[in-house]
Amino acid sequence: MLQLAGLCGGVWEGFTQSFPWSCLLREHRLPEGLGSASLRDRIGNGGSTLHALRCLEEQYGDQWTSFTVLLIHSGGHSQRLPSASALGKIFTALPLGPPVLQMLELKLAMYLDFPRHMAPGVLVTCSDDIELYSTAATESITFDKPGFTALAHPSELAVGTAHGVFVLEPSSLSGKGGLHYGSCRRFLHKPDLQTMRQSGAVCLRGAGPQPGCPGSPGGSQCVYTDSVFYMDHGTARQLLLFYKQMGSLCCEIDAYGDFLQALGPGATPDYTRNTSNVCREGSGLVAVRQQLYSLLRGTPLNVIVLTNSQFYHIGTAQEYLLHLTAESKLSFELGLQPVSILEPGCVLGPGSVIEYSRIGPGVSVGKGCIVSGTCINSSADIPSSCLLSSVSVKIAAQVEFVTMAFGVGDDLKKSVESLSDIHSLRFFGASLPECLGLWSIEASDQLFSSEDTHLGLWTARIFPVCSTLSESVRMSLSMLNAVQHKSPFKLSGFRLLSVEEMLSYKDVEDMLKFRKQIYDEICLQRQKEKSDYRTNST
Repeated sequence: MLQLAGLCGGVWEGFTQSFPWSCLLREHRLPEGLGSASLRDRIGNGGSTLHALRCLEEQYGDQWTSFTVLLIHSGGHSQRLPSASALGKIFTALPLGPPVLQMLELKLAMYLDFPRHMAPGVLVTCSDDIELYSTAATESITFDKPGFTALAHPSELAVGTAHGVFVLEPSSLSGKGGLHYGSCRRFLHKPDLQTMRQSGAVCLRGAGPQPGCPGSPGGSQCVYTDSVFYMDHGTARQLLLFYKQMGSLCCEIDAYGDFLQALGPGATPDYTRNTSNVCREGSGLVAVRQQLYSLLRGTPLNVIVLTNSQFYHIGTAQEYLLHLTAESKLSFELGLQPVSILEPGCVLGPGSVIEYSRIGPGVSVGKGCIVSGTCINSSADIPSSCLLSSVSVKIAAQVEFVTMAFGVGDDLKKSVESLSDIHSLRFFGASLPECLGLWSIEASDQLFSSEDTHLGLWTARIFPVCSTLSESVRMSLSMLNAVQHKSPFKLSGFRLLSVEEMLSYKDVEDMLKFRKQIYDEICLQRQKEKSDYRTNST
């Protein structure tokens, strides 16, 4: 799923200037037959992009070719940051304010000036990254060239191994200061260090986007990584025609790896057979990649190199904690503030993030925790490195609550094919069978909600459904306590859901209602603080 965001030449609330994206904010339905979560996963963000283009054409006809469109991938299942799974990464709460913002609003703010310097086309971005940059007052980022144009940011070599990396054409670069325009010889998708060096992707930081090698003077080594890319309408129409000819997709397409790797004079078809970075290889993936390569081969890949920029990725629990805690660099740059109600008497450990929650007196939160959408009104100890996130669910027209609890480092994407292998699944440092024994849950086929052979923490039915939010939090914390102290805690008598099922039963309206309550309380609290400050200073 993805969001198409924009306002028709209107004024975005909170800003006093025009925000002239052509396309209205909306969420598009998937084609008939693609409603299930498993099929939605299989088309990937690339398939979602193609489907969004088709929806634009169906709704607006040829008129859409005159639009400037902002297309944001909303984040899929968010298995590496499950606190964002229910509402989507694009609606991730940011401890930023006042006013309190979500990722969508921050995205709209960051790209506020882009449409004024953009030819009609489509700007594609993810919902889990933040790009901050600085250019001279007279400089502007312009998207007006045919083909693809991508932003490039200097990053550590280790960062490049998990993202896209540009192999620049140094002779093509023009500009000065923090902004350079040029072309890309080749795009690498999650390359290893050796590939980056052999391909000429390694540059010198501080010397502009110039090639570097070990021992070169002038600065530390870096690579230029991807974030946002633009495609003109001619290219978008090519991709749309390809999608129509395909009829339907039966594999996962990556908008970055599968589109951009086909571009540039140095591109080769070798990547089409490399499926090491694919979570679930669908039938026909290699064939579809080869067709995309043939379609896009020779299409220009232009780059806008932002030498004075910073790219922040918050797609995992570890990255979320790294960048959104009070001590982080991003916190300093954006002026992050809490977005929760922390009552006197509660203790918050260092490196933890509390979002849209009410934490009462007598609650102790350990180090490096993520607590989201919860209400804890009695004494409780949340262990360090814990992810605690509550979800409202509607079952048989009744609103109830489930709270997922994991270790921040637990791997929710890992799965096994048979019950005999579930010992390799780890929950808060213990094997899953050990946990099941403590909770008096039988390891059987009924334990997992998946219809296929993917048995993992994501599909394990282990979280109890409760009538109140605070009770669901208490039950999940008791589960963690049992695992920590190797003490039995029976879950018999409760209906148990997996995270996968929580998302099927989620009640978004009730979750947003709770967020609104917390938001209103935060606003009142800050107004009171300002009033008290003015009173005390007079």
